[in-house]
Amino acid sequence: MELTKEQRKFYEETREMSRKEIEDIDKKIEEELSRVKLRLIELQNAKKAARQIYDGACARLGVKSELSDTGVDISKEAKSLVE
Repeated sequence: MELTKEQRKFYEETREMSRKEIEDIDKKIEEELSRVKLRLIELQNAKKAARQIYDGACARLGVKSELSDTGVDISKEAKSLVE
């Protein structure tokens, strides 16, 4: 069954409107991901700074660190995602 002129116009407008909406949502997703990734980098840097202080205090006290070296390190992954 062929579409009438009006039907064709309706579907073309609907398609265009939906495409624009998808593009807007994609843009918002990218913006939000960038914001989260930057925050993760900030937190990772704060953790590294605190770890240096902790390790220095342990060294000055002559005690072994109770923290493991296997903590979460997202800096490389997050930085690569931001670029």
